[in-house]
Amino acid sequence: MTDKIKKFFQKKKADAKFKLAGPGHKLSDASSSTSSVSSKKDAVKPRRSGLSEESKVAADAALARLQQKRENPTFNTSLAAIQAQVRKELENESNASKSEPHVDERPRSPEEVDLPRNFAAAGVFFRCPIISNDILPRDEWKKNIKTFLYEQLAEERGLTACLIIQSCNNNRDKVEKCVETLCKYLENIVTQPDEEKFQKIRMSNRAFTERVQPIEGAMELLFAAGFTQQKITNADGVEEDYLVFNRDLVPNTDNLVTLIDALRTAEPIQLELDRNLQVLLPSQAATKVQLPPTFYALTPEELKREHQLRTEALEKSQMLRTKAMREKDEIREMRKYKFAIIRVRFPDGILLQGTFSVYERYHEIHDFVAENLEHSDLPFILNTPTGHKLLLEEDANKTLIDLRLVPATVLTFAWHSSVIEEINNSPNKDVYLKPEVMLLVQEL
Repeated sequence: MTDKIKKFFQKKKADAKFKLAGPGHKLSDASSSTSSVSSKKDAVKPRRSGLSEESKVAADAALARLQQKRENPTFNTSLAAIQAQVRKELENESNASKSEPHVDERPRSPEEVDLPRNFAAAGVFFRCPIISNDILPRDEWKKNIKTFLYEQLAEERGLTACLIIQSCNNNRDKVEKCVETLCKYLENIVTQPDEEKFQKIRMSNRAFTERVQPIEGAMELLFAAGFTQQKITNADGVEEDYLVFNRDLVPNTDNLVTLIDALRTAEPIQLELDRNLQVLLPSQAATKVQLPPTFYALTPEELKREHQLRTEALEKSQMLRTKAMREKDEIREMRKYKFAIIRVRFPDGILLQGTFSVYERYHEIHDFVAENLEHSDLPFILNTPTGHKLLLEEDANKTLIDLRLVPATVLTFAWHSSVIEEINNSPNKDVYLKPEVMLLVQEL
């Protein structure tokens, strides 16, 4: 990416961080605590840009209670209540001889779909720190990105047009053809500045109407490059629309070279998958079992067809099949999903839940667990339901599909053998998650 685009994004990132700092205040003012926990909402499309003042006060008070508990081990009302509830649920589970709950992998028909409160997650949400600190579904972010970019046109028309071309069009093949055509237009002017035929583009030309005009942002790029739209009478005496290059608007061809470089190197504005962190009691994990539709890579029609194919596959399953054939079918089944729910069960019964792309690596899961641990600097191991130990040394770069963790898995947490003695001697040996993370239990 060109230096200008890098500087453009660096400025936007700096602006975003400045906005996230919140309103200013005088040093003499009594400042409120900046520690807060993002509020959780039951809405399917939450806009979690910040807490209300009332929520901040409540969160700060809860954190203060937990901090007091740390300083005074006898004060553990909040944590003790959670632990007591977990023990009670685990005892009920044991008495009822129920197996460990897992997320239902079977796509249901519209008549079977549970209410959103029974979904394992309300949906799939993303961040885009360049633009704002909101956490939104992908479709909403597409709208916001488009609005954001068009607002930047007045500031930096050419580079912004490159980003619009990359970020506001879905068909990547058409975008690539458009970029190549635009680059050819500009390169012709740079290499042969006196050739008049390269300074006019007939808008009814097939290459222009098929490759350039339909792509959002392409016209803005040409206007930024010095083209203006005019009507010109052709040899047959008919007026036609042309884009005509005006050298007075771009006296220096270096500007065109910069645009060519930007066109070839610009990339779509990327979204970051939000983990949609949840902390669940065993009973909550047992009821939140249905995956929302956004987790599937298939449309409802495709799912219906897959169901028919699965029925036919039952007959094939009766036949003798090789291990390679079974593994191939298993991977094909997992590729129907775009995202996966990963739950980590701790020895105290609490479950930590996060959303991951099926193509993310195991080290992303490991980092997610580590950043939420009370003892985040100590080594630990995650075990799969089959008893396989996931190790960073061996599994760090394996995808969730490689590890068969799609579409949902409950991993079991255990401290590494090298630190068990240290943990047992710790006053907080029964505390696994950070206090601010444990607060999320009470919001579910």
